Amino acid sequence: MDYKKHITINADMRGGKPCIRGMRITVYDILEYLASGMSHEEILRDFPELTGDDIRASIAFAANRERELTKISD
Repeated sequence: MDYKKHITINADMRGGKPCIRGMRITVYDILEYLASGMSHEEILRDFPELTGDDIRASIAFAANRERELTKISD
């Protein structure tokens, strides 16, 4: 998954947090919904402007960030 097609970072939006395709929905928001037990289908129903690829991109972005943090601490 090439998350870079779905995740944008703009210093003027949401304090520079990674967002979904320039919208005000952050990667953090998506991860919180998933962590709270929401299914992909529930998230897509509540936020019809999102796609399944947006959710997968959020997970891929978080995995990549974790991978980068692990490299720094090694």
